[in-house]
Parts: sequence; C-alpha cells; structure tokens
Amino acid sequence: MNGPLLKVESLVKHYPLGTGFSRRDVPVIRAVQDVSFSVEAGETLCIVGESGCGKSTVARLLMRLMDPTGGRVLLEGVDIARLKKPELRNTRRRMQMVFQDPYSSLNPRLSAGRIITEPVENFERLSRKQREALAAELLRQVGLAPEIMHRLPSELSGGQRQRVGIARALSLKPAIIIADEAVSALDVSVQAQILNLLMDLQQDLGIAFVFISHDLGVVEHIGHKVAVMYLGRIVELARCEDLFANPAHPYTEALIAAAPVPDPTHRALEARLEGEVPSPVNPPTGCAFHPRCPLAIERCRVEVPILNPMVDRRVVACHVRAPTICENSDVVSEALILNQ
Repeated sequence: MNGPLLKVESLVKHYPLGTGFSRRDVPVIRAVQDVSFSVEAGETLCIVGESGCGKSTVARLLMRLMDPTGGRVLLEGVDIARLKKPELRNTRRRMQMVFQDPYSSLNPRLSAGRIITEPVENFERLSRKQREALAAELLRQVGLAPEIMHRLPSELSGGQRQRVGIARALSLKPAIIIADEAVSALDVSVQAQILNLLMDLQQDLGIAFVFISHDLGVVEHIGHKVAVMYLGRIVELARCEDLFANPAHPYTEALIAAAPVPDPTHRALEARLEGEVPSPVNPPTGCAFHPRCPLAIERCRVEVPILNPMVDRRVVACHVRAPTICENSDVVSEALILNQ
C-alpha cells in the first residue's frame, strides 16, 4: 500500500439546530471544522483538547458511525465517508473501536466469550469449538485467563472489562483501532496496565491507533504524534516529544501548564488560561482562541489562522507563533509530512 494507512482531509461535521425556510436560516453546531491528519501503519496519533472540542466526534466520523458534513476519510486509499452499506460493511474488519466506558460498551446479557467472537460471527459461521478456541486465544492475547470467557460482564472488574473490549476489537484483525478515552474510567494502576498492553499489541501486531484522551500524561506515554484540538479545529500537530518539550501554540502551552505533575520540585510552564470555551453555535470571528489568548493581536480577531509548518516539522495555526509559511521548500515538505 502506498501512502498512509489513514488519511483525513478537511473533515467537517455540523449539527443543524431546528428548522428554517432555508439552510442559511438554520443555526448549526460546528463540531468539527477542517480537520486533516494522517496515520501510518504501526503509529499512534493522539488527539487532545478540552471537553467539547470535537475529539469524540472525530472518532465517530472515522468509524463512519455518523456521516460527515464534508471532507474525506481515506482508509488504505478508500474514502469510507462515501461508501454504501455493503462496501462499508467490509471495511469494518480493517477499523475497530475501543470505547470509553467498559461497563456500558459490553452487552450485559452475553458472556465475555460471546462478546469477543460476536464481530467475527457477523462475517462467518463459527462452530462452538471454533468460537471457544478463538475467545481463548484472544483472552490470552490481552492478558486474561481463558476461563473468563464464561463470565458475564457484571462478574468482571473494570480493567478486565476493558481488556475484553480490546479483545473484541482485535477479533477481526484490524489495521487500526480508534480508542476513545479508553483508560479514563479506570484506576491509575489499571490505566498503566492497559496502556502497556496497547503498546505491546502495537509492537507485536503492527496495529495503528488513534488515541483520544484529555490526560496529557497518558498521551506523552503512548503517542508518536499529537493533534491538539480547540473548538473543532486542530491548532497544533507535532511529534510527541517535540510538543511536550517545546509547545508552540498558546493553547497547547496552557494545556500542558494545567496538567498536574507529581513532583514538588518541578516548575510548570507559566501559561494563564482564563474564560470559558466559546459556543460552537456562535464561535468568535478570526481565531476561536483569541478571547482567551494572552498573545492575541488584531489579526487574530479577524482572520482564521491556517496550519503553517515550522522548522521542527510541526504545524501550528497561530498568527503570532507561526505567522507565515516557511519559505524554505525543503522544510515545508518535511513539516507537511505530519499533515498529509
């Protein structure tokens, strides 16, 4: 396969509010605005941002659980946003999802074994012996004893349930897994176990991940690239180590400064973030972050910034930190690798 495993181009999702005489009269929630990124095979892209920034909406658009208003989602070169139901069904084997809540995401009436093998049985018939053998293999793969296959979700702990959810996602041998806040509902010690499990699976199976989280500590541990979202747009996209060592966008700085660090000698970044997130129904003109940004200039109030490449291969949407596209064509090409 040539090109990235997953490529997202100018993705848009609007939710109309009510009805009107024409589409122009109907107010909309601008949940996702012009989002673009790519994910290579065996790579983890993390998407971070405050609640309501559009992270989970992007996840559902990637899985085609909802139709986009605009843009393209290319999985192995095929635009799944335009596929009809029969063709879309076949692509489900290549992309799976792990949900946030390990309690509500599992059917309480099915045993763990049936939950794990149910996706496969949507595509092929399995005998009872084949079903149990597959469930046992997948349970071992996620660090659980095969005997658990006979238990109901109510008989499992939160960490065990999430491992069952991961085993279910693995059952179809996907190329990429979308993990939407996959560890946020778990205890810290269990979070570490699940994160290490995902990293081991990636190393062994070559699976790519789109990992959505609000926990920057988790992101720093598991990510290769990080996309920072604010009010439906990506404002910074960079290699994980570059972003945490030297955040470029003022919003990224504020997120990192707000993250608690269990070290009393650590000096956090000084980045004040005041005010509330604007409404996606009536966003500010220009840069959506300018009402809360300490660096805002007049241009920020009237002109929406685009993602511009910087010399360290990151892309940033900021009139102050990345005011113009770098004139060095080699640097531009290298930086845009992150956003192709």
